[in-house]
Amino acid sequence: MVDTNTDVIQGTLDMLILKTLSLGPLHGFGIARRVEQISNGVFKINPGSLLTALQRLERAGWLNSAWRQTENSRKAKFYTLTAAGRKQLKAEMTDWNRRVGAIARLLEMEA
Repeated sequence: MVDTNTDVIQGTLDMLILKTLSLGPLHGFGIARRVEQISNGVFKINPGSLLTALQRLERAGWLNSAWRQTENSRKAKFYTLTAAGRKQLKAEMTDWNRRVGAIARLLEMEA
């Protein structure tokens, strides 16, 4: 049996969080669940890594947060993207697309 790696690629967690929140406010568990669903299970975010990233993004001014009730009537911290966060997302997506293009060209090279 092959052990399938579901780790998020180094350096992409911030972009995945920002992109997920560009669709609307979510709490941490919702962010992790949405990333896993949209990636068809390819990426799974470790809760500890997610919390650290959310705190870092909030300190950077890219996210705001507020305590609200979830759909299950529990209290959770919901995160929203700021204008600075939208700008950062655009920059990260541009850089990511540049890198993916370079990797694709390298993979297409014949041996």
